[in-house]
Amino acid sequence: MTKTSPATQTTYALTLTDEAATVRLGAVLAPLLPPAGVVALQGPLGAGKSALARAIIRALLDDPTATVPSPSFTIVQTYPLSAEREVWHVDLYRLRDDEELIELGLDEATPTDLVLVEWPERAPALAAAAKLTISLAVDEHTDARYAAMRARDGDLMTTLQVALKVAGWDGAR
Repeated sequence: MTKTSPATQTTYALTLTDEAATVRLGAVLAPLLPPAGVVALQGPLGAGKSALARAIIRALLDDPTATVPSPSFTIVQTYPLSAEREVWHVDLYRLRDDEELIELGLDEATPTDLVLVEWPERAPALAAAAKLTISLAVDEHTDARYAAMRARDGDLMTTLQVALKVAGWDGAR
């Protein structure tokens, strides 16, 4: 069993003033994400989960104009990163029960692919497996977005903190 270090409990929070900041965050995060496993994107409707996932996927594809639709109705969209690796964008908002997870094939994706999951709380086992959780929130008065990141791996959290500070998010905490 892997022992959890205190660093894994650290939450790193920052403000996303507009959609361009969300795109920038996705570009910074993309090359630092684990090559396989689950990244959970939490937050209410309109918080920017799909926008962040889209930015991450475009950065991973190295194509800022790639068509990356929200999987709200299809539930799953996949994007090939190489012959043996894909990124899955999953929106569980419409998930009715745990059996649908099996039908989606997520159990086959997570060992080899990166899986970005919106509404992970609808699949508690999947949420618990997340290597990184990004919680998004909206300030109703200013429309600013806030992102709070928590990694299970202390090294990943440290790497993210350094990269975000270098990218100009010095005020992040």
